[in-house]
Amino acid sequence: MDAMTSDAVTDPLDRALTERATLIELCVYAMDRARSAGVVERLAEGLGRIGVTALRPDGQRFDPAHHEAGGTAPTDDPALIGTIAETEVLGFADRERVLRPPVVTVYQSAGASA
Repeated sequence: MDAMTSDAVTDPLDRALTERATLIELCVYAMDRARSAGVVERLAEGLGRIGVTALRPDGQRFDPAHHEAGGTAPTDDPALIGTIAETEVLGFADRERVLRPPVVTVYQSAGASA
């Protein structure tokens, strides 16, 4: 009986956390495929209310520890080299924990080879 009581106390929390992770995964999947800006906005707002934020690091310095390079864009401006030109695929974080890093395009020197 003690084991049953112990399971009844911890199992609902574990189940709720597992279900939350599944719902977050489903919402991210839907955002990736949504064609309507309104739907994307609604999903982003809902995720934001539970602490999940979209990561769009446009304009930031590229950091391979936090971003995944998907491609490069040429620039003649030396100040832009190594800066994120655009986010190709949104990343997501659940509070401070990164769920998926963003895939980004990074500026490189126009004379550099790809």
